[in-house]
Amino acid sequence: MTPKVLFNRPSRVGPEMQYMSAALENNRIAGGGFFTQKVQEILERQLGVEKAFLTTSCTAALEMAALLLNIRPGDEVIVPSFTFVSVGNAFALRGARPVFADIRGDTLNIDEKNLERHINRRTKAIVVMHYAGIGCEMDAILELAGRHSLPVVEDNAHGLFGKYKDQFLGTFGCLATQSFHDTKNFTCGEGGALLLNQSEYVSRAEIVWEKGTNRLRFLRGQVEKYTWVDLGSSYLLADLLAAFLQAQLEARNEIQQQRKRVWQFYESNLKNWASQRGIGLPIIPAHTENPYHLFYLILKTSTERDRLIEHLSTQGIQSAFHYLPLHLSKMGRSFGGKEGDCPVCEDISQRLLRLPFHNNLSEVELGRVVAALECFPAMGTR
Repeated sequence: MTPKVLFNRPSRVGPEMQYMSAALENNRIAGGGFFTQKVQEILERQLGVEKAFLTTSCTAALEMAALLLNIRPGDEVIVPSFTFVSVGNAFALRGARPVFADIRGDTLNIDEKNLERHINRRTKAIVVMHYAGIGCEMDAILELAGRHSLPVVEDNAHGLFGKYKDQFLGTFGCLATQSFHDTKNFTCGEGGALLLNQSEYVSRAEIVWEKGTNRLRFLRGQVEKYTWVDLGSSYLLADLLAAFLQAQLEARNEIQQQRKRVWQFYESNLKNWASQRGIGLPIIPAHTENPYHLFYLILKTSTERDRLIEHLSTQGIQSAFHYLPLHLSKMGRSFGGKEGDCPVCEDISQRLLRLPFHNNLSEVELGRVVAALECFPAMGTR
């Protein structure tokens, strides 16, 4: 039987098990240990951020961001409708109302021209998400946010080491979040990070990160005992997982080259086919730098998209759609979302299909995907 072409397959790059064994030998596998510090230092040094905190997930990092911004009941936070549910949850958990904004038709990022109409006296923050790791139009977004004195949070779950105008994503907003889930370029199974770009957040972030206590001050000898001083939660990533992640981040150039190979194979082998069939491929503006997180197709109709998923499945190839519009979800509607609010998101989400994408896809497997796409019958044919 021909093996399946898997949609995702996490991979090791070398010393992950060695580092995890070292964590065990250190007798410290809980959060905040040697490997936690090392990974945070890598992120701070490579990105140039003020401070990085490893978290159990990108969701946890977003929840920390909501706490640090003092989001309260009655506040509103502008979020893209085309993103993962954690973005809405993090702020709704603090009692805020997510206000869903539409996306651009090219990069599928939040539409910077569509933001100002959502701003009112209750607005407390703007959250942007760099879809597929391609940078949002940060110049325009930051200019708008500055005029209204609003903080910007970057959900950079897809975009570690991607760039916008030669600056790393995750370094524009006052706060940014990362994901190290097993679907991401760099993984430890489950994990994330909160990046701080302004020093004013560091002291309180330490407390929020450590369950609302001043434990880090105690460990530094600044207080005799530690106690509960603020809201917080158990956000620290286990040092055992940080050890795995350190190996991944140390091999970042190798990993990115592997992913670039996969992305470029798809792009070069599908551009003529897609053009002939009226199918959209990812658009990468010249002023952005692609971190090669995923590769998608935009089919002409939802029916064609669903047919293609089924067609690929019969060929032993896994594929997937992506986000459903948050504003049309059960929870989104409870916050006032309704059909027609985000027309581009509503349209694109029904037609988008993601192809298999992971570090170890072979040329043979990639060739199978392309061949299966090429033999997919166009709408109206049999």
